[in-house]
Amino acid sequence: MTLKFYGNLLSQPCRAIFIFLKANQIPYEFKFIDMTKGEHLSEEYEKLNPLKKVPVIEDRGFILRESVGILRYLCREKKVQDHWYPTDSKQQAKVDEYLEWQHLDTRLNCAMYFQYKFLIPLLKSEPPNEKKVTEFERRMKTTLGLIENVWLKDTPYLTGNEITIADLLGACEIEQTSKFLSCIHCTA
Repeated sequence: MTLKFYGNLLSQPCRAIFIFLKANQIPYEFKFIDMTKGEHLSEEYEKLNPLKKVPVIEDRGFILRESVGILRYLCREKKVQDHWYPTDSKQQAKVDEYLEWQHLDTRLNCAMYFQYKFLIPLLKSEPPNEKKVTEFERRMKTTLGLIENVWLKDTPYLTGNEITIADLLGACEIEQTSKFLSCIHCTA
């Protein structure tokens, strides 16, 4: 049975899983969840994920939610190169250190800036809340400073000298805002 990947590539965590699956040539069946139509809120999808979010994978009847858990699982269960999630406990701990930090820093601050600056105004057809935009822009810049001056201070990747799942998650969070900004500037 093929791995089933339920997601929407507008979601940063879904993009990280998508890149990982492609980079490692892991066969999968993509099940697009149209969040603009509320498919993630449907009774059918709620049976798969009562949290009503993407991503979700189903692997031979085993269902797993949450991107970090999914990426760790895929590293353990599929034949991928060790650098993605090293088996050496100290190297793995460095990856885990970033993964734990990123939820309340990279993910939170970049996503909230994106939401208040672009997504909420787009969905509600109203101007951005400038107070919230300013606050989350400040927080996002602090995060980006930490990534540059702490996480990437002495290494080319977030947790060492080789790419890991931490880099996929970090890159997808950061590029969301920059990609959207470049699209706006291209059409302006």
